[in-house]
Amino acid sequence: MATQTMTAGAAGEAHAAHAEQTFWQRYVFSTDHKTIAMQYLFTGMAMAVLGGFFSYVFRMQMAYPGAEVPFWGIVTPAAYNTLITNHGAIMIFWVAMPVLIAAFGNYLIPLMLGCDDMVFPRLNRLSYQIFLLSVLVLFSSFFVKGGGFGGAWTVYPPLSSKAEYNLTPGGSTIFLIAVALEFVAFLMGGINFITTAMNSRAPGMKMYDIPMVVWTIVLASILFMGSVGPLVAGAVMLIFDQTIGTAFFDPNRGGDPILWQHLFWFFGHPEVYVVLLPALGIVAEIITVFSRKKLFAYRTAIYVAIATCVLSFTVWAHHQFIAGIDPRMANIFTVTTLLISVPVAQMMLVYIATLYGGSITFTTPMLWALGFIATFLLGGVTGIFLGTAGSDIYFHDTYFVLAHFHYTFYPIAIIGSFAGFTFWFPKMFGRMLNETLGKIHFWVTITAFSGTFLPLFVTGILGDNRRIPDHRIYPELDTPMLNGLREFATISMVIMLLVQFVFVFNVVWSLRRGKKAGKNPWKANTLEWTADSPPPHGNWKDLPRVYRGPYEYSVPGRSEDYWPQDVPN
Repeated sequence: MATQTMTAGAAGEAHAAHAEQTFWQRYVFSTDHKTIAMQYLFTGMAMAVLGGFFSYVFRMQMAYPGAEVPFWGIVTPAAYNTLITNHGAIMIFWVAMPVLIAAFGNYLIPLMLGCDDMVFPRLNRLSYQIFLLSVLVLFSSFFVKGGGFGGAWTVYPPLSSKAEYNLTPGGSTIFLIAVALEFVAFLMGGINFITTAMNSRAPGMKMYDIPMVVWTIVLASILFMGSVGPLVAGAVMLIFDQTIGTAFFDPNRGGDPILWQHLFWFFGHPEVYVVLLPALGIVAEIITVFSRKKLFAYRTAIYVAIATCVLSFTVWAHHQFIAGIDPRMANIFTVTTLLISVPVAQMMLVYIATLYGGSITFTTPMLWALGFIATFLLGGVTGIFLGTAGSDIYFHDTYFVLAHFHYTFYPIAIIGSFAGFTFWFPKMFGRMLNETLGKIHFWVTITAFSGTFLPLFVTGILGDNRRIPDHRIYPELDTPMLNGLREFATISMVIMLLVQFVFVFNVVWSLRRGKKAGKNPWKANTLEWTADSPPPHGNWKDLPRVYRGPYEYSVPGRSEDYWPQDVPN
């Protein structure tokens, strides 16, 4: 990001090159970063509906084993395996990544940098088309012989490599192809994000004038590029094992199934930070606006984000503490796992310090941002038990792991997405969301979320194992207390899913009858709020110039408590 921005003349020439578009050019085969962002956003939302429905079905099976599930029927063991596998994969690869990285990245980066589009608009369009293809390929896996892949989203061999084990010979291979296509799409998108941030900033925008959300999305793209290679190689080897009879992961023929765990988690744990970083950036933008304060230690926050990226490459083997890892290496990965909590904790302290003493307004976006901080902190604290080899041996593969994972990933993927969507909704659509409906949606969602996953910490401590479709076959797991907690968690989850209809109604109603937003309803500083709402093709008639950083709020001597980046000194 250290290279100089494009000149004003070059920016003007590029801006003038935009011409009127036909319907197909504008909405279907668009190269406009905002339209591509909407395509990613609504595709990710549609996949969230599918992933949420899958979770509803298998949670009902957990609470009421053997009963018919409304809108589904009897949940067989094979169906249960397919549901949990695809729920996990969909929510990570086809919801969190397209919404947090692709949708917000595409929409915000050019607007926040003061340019008219991505530097490679056709590559940007191709990235979404390949992503959409990956969605269609994943859907096709549900309709082949044996149904969708049922070997867990971590795809561990030999369960994933042998059809006689997973009973989904076609679905397992198609699943891997879908994931590979999705990775290709995000590699293309990452190239655009990084190059645009390096080369297309508005005149006057220096490296430390870039908003945090742009920094975090760019860093997430770099992290993804650096970690995904080994998993792609492992996926190719696994497909060969499935289709042409190689034995990379078959221990009976000299292969090593533990190799897959190394290749998967070398990507899989950095992947947590790939989606965490954009969520952290979104929260940074929101809390500065609604506390009317400058982001505390802005440069430190950037260095902390970079440190998180670097350290994320050193923690993958804590997923393998019971896989036969050398105890000496287990000690090393315990230390690195605990060490990576330091920069993440520093980021939380930066946000709390920003809030301290601020003039806080509890708008719906601010509630989501504060909800993110509270829930993510609980998820991080419970992760310490799993990052320590001694306690992980007990907790491994129990519902404690599942509860911890959802207390980190749900704040990232769902709460972070709601925070960003409600904050930039006025800019995206030119209308304000209804605040009352927004707050009802927030409070019911956050309460039901805790009601869903807090009980699962308890069931995990009591030894409740994951990935068992019917606990009645194990007398020690079929107790009144455990069954009661499972039922309470399931009812809470159903409430959490149902309240999303309030969100949908709010969006639809606001698009038609919501108050017109104007350019800058939140009185924010960053450049996207200087464009029309919604921004036209090309974003601005005259591209802006930057004079200061993005977080100059409540500056002494100014009559207004905000100071937009494009306003001269």
